[in-house]
Amino acid sequence: MKIAVIAGNGIGPEVIAQSLQVLRALRPFGFEFSIEAALAGASAFEQCANPLPESTVNIAMQSDAVLFGAVDDARCDHLDRALRPEQAIPGLRKQLGLYASLRQVKIEPELASLSPLTPERVRGLDLLIVRELSGDVYMGTPRGRRVIADAPGGGEREGFDTMRYCESEVRRVAQIAFDAARARSKCLYRVDKANVLETSRLWRQVVTELGKDYPDIAVTHQYADNASVQTIVQPMAFDTIVTGNLFGDLLSDAASALTGSVGLAASAMFGSTRPSLYEAGHGSALNIAGQDRANPIACIRAATLMLRHAGGRHDLANRIEASVQQVSRQGLRTADIYRPGTRLVGTRQMGEPIACSIGQP
Repeated sequence: MKIAVIAGNGIGPEVIAQSLQVLRALRPFGFEFSIEAALAGASAFEQCANPLPESTVNIAMQSDAVLFGAVDDARCDHLDRALRPEQAIPGLRKQLGLYASLRQVKIEPELASLSPLTPERVRGLDLLIVRELSGDVYMGTPRGRRVIADAPGGGEREGFDTMRYCESEVRRVAQIAFDAARARSKCLYRVDKANVLETSRLWRQVVTELGKDYPDIAVTHQYADNASVQTIVQPMAFDTIVTGNLFGDLLSDAASALTGSVGLAASAMFGSTRPSLYEAGHGSALNIAGQDRANPIACIRAATLMLRHAGGRHDLANRIEASVQQVSRQGLRTADIYRPGTRLVGTRQMGEPIACSIGQP
């Protein structure tokens, strides 16, 4: 398996290093891989004056999968929008044709106490959010800023974005969601704002039509504002959620917070034929970068998703998950998930035991 590794900046290189260490521990079990590193984000801008160099895209395109760290950097906010480090993310998604993101939020019994909710309300939670990536207000045109000469008071500034979808964009991500729900509990929740948005009405129509091909899947339509509330009030009521880019972005982060740390959830991103991409659900966390304090579990779980979806090695993915659970039961905790009575460790001290326990029975 050929893996393009984009560590990025901030804590990205630190967590990527632990993820690769875990992958290397799988070699005795028949997993061979090669890696090719590539630049993106602030580090790429510093060296190439571009947050997403053409060489990075080429490396990604020639790989079986992309393992991604973190690229955002608030210190670059003064740059033109196209040059900011975070633009590497939508740029890479577009170049690779990625149109669907799967964010799994799973809470093992050993970590249920970390949640801001009571352990009883989240213990055993296994929620999958399927988010459309290529459309909506993030990618729609026209967009921009202008001055409205005839506005009240004259010369008023205006910003504008366009929310748009065509039915083929909806159908292809909805099909991924239906297939995912079929492999899980056969319950699919469609989240939208069909009471006010034309794009959401199209989503409902297309999902309803596609649902006829999946008679075994129970589909529930829910407004985004209510779904946001219910994700907090009764998260165990959900299983698989499918939604658009904007609502999916918000719901994914809100659901990840149920774990008690953004350092625990990971995402997989898919397109039609090009390499899929796997990343942790957190940012670059510049305030702790280089201090051996970052939690590597989300990035390790990103590698687990890569093994499942790009490598077809469910056996090895299960080994990693079991190792993460074993280390969690031992009470090892990075600062973001530390609680009295557990053992505070750094990034390397968390990643190394996970890698070492993979070969244990």
